Amino acid sequence: MTCLSGIIGYLLTESRYGKAIQRMAMFSKDLGIDLGTMFTRLADSSQVLAQQPTIVAIETAEQKMVAVGQEALDMYGRVPESIEVARPLKNGVIADYEITETLLSYLIRQVSGSMRLIRPRVMISVPNGVTSVERRAVYEAVLEAGSREAYLIQQPLAAALGVDLPIGSPSGNMVICLGGGCVEAAVMAMYGVVSAETLRSGGLDFDEAIVNYVRRKYGVVIGQTTAEQLKTRIGAAVPQDTENSMEVQGQDQVTGLPRPVTLTTGEIVEALQDPLKSVIETGRRVLEKTPPELVADIIDRGVALCGGGALLRGVDKLLTKSLGIPAYLVDTPLTCVVEGAVKALPMYPILKRTLPQV
Repeated sequence: MTCLSGIIGYLLTESRYGKAIQRMAMFSKDLGIDLGTMFTRLADSSQVLAQQPTIVAIETAEQKMVAVGQEALDMYGRVPESIEVARPLKNGVIADYEITETLLSYLIRQVSGSMRLIRPRVMISVPNGVTSVERRAVYEAVLEAGSREAYLIQQPLAAALGVDLPIGSPSGNMVICLGGGCVEAAVMAMYGVVSAETLRSGGLDFDEAIVNYVRRKYGVVIGQTTAEQLKTRIGAAVPQDTENSMEVQGQDQVTGLPRPVTLTTGEIVEALQDPLKSVIETGRRVLEKTPPELVADIIDRGVALCGGGALLRGVDKLLTKSLGIPAYLVDTPLTCVVEGAVKALPMYPILKRTLPQV
């Protein structure tokens, strides 16, 4: 009888304990964060919770934050000198620690809620090959922003997990992430990065190439936002069968007055040739460092393309022709990194040996 009552008491205690754990889980949240130069995305295990431009507006006199994300982006190039609109990341790494921390705090509070009792665990992506100082800056920014535990994961590895590539097997899988601040190419096997290269330029450099092209050819100065619109609306990586055109307003270099100019798809293709050559060379260098057995696997499976730059028309065709390996756009090119980051949290014991250490 004593034994039976003890068992019942144990079971009741375990039941209460289990319910307590469940209640704690309800108050906690595991988050994946894709901290990008252009966009920051947050996700939990079920969905993408937030997606905001990585940009803030600050009142310079009092160092007070005026706007974050899309609201701040709308102010870019349109505010008086008393307000500074800044991107806290440059080429994929933190350039302004305090602004990055403020941005992350805002987004974590937004998705977690102010009443959450237990702070979230966070897995945050970083470019492959970042220095120990850069890793430490990201790690501390996430902790100060309100997470209870923080882990780092390489962006290509997170992207591969996000699109369910079989990177746990001893076969080669290649990913090229074309981000706004950097381009990363990596070959992965057995949950680790076998060979990788990071190009510290990306979509913003594509925009700058268009700005320079318009200035040289037409003597008209356009802004980065206008250049991005040209890239996304009529731009391409290779000549297209259908030639589109778009009129934009710029500033005449000589008179300083507004002047319209019309650009075509062919002109944008021409403008983007130099930055695209750098992307191709990055992919080639990775393949040159990859063991032949893994290269054979990649030829069979192809190269997965993700990131905002992968949406440029014809970039898959250009890389297929230049690398000699089929390249394809993944189903979720914009969100696969953040989705892979949150998937990596329960896999931490397996991934620990290959993740960046702080």
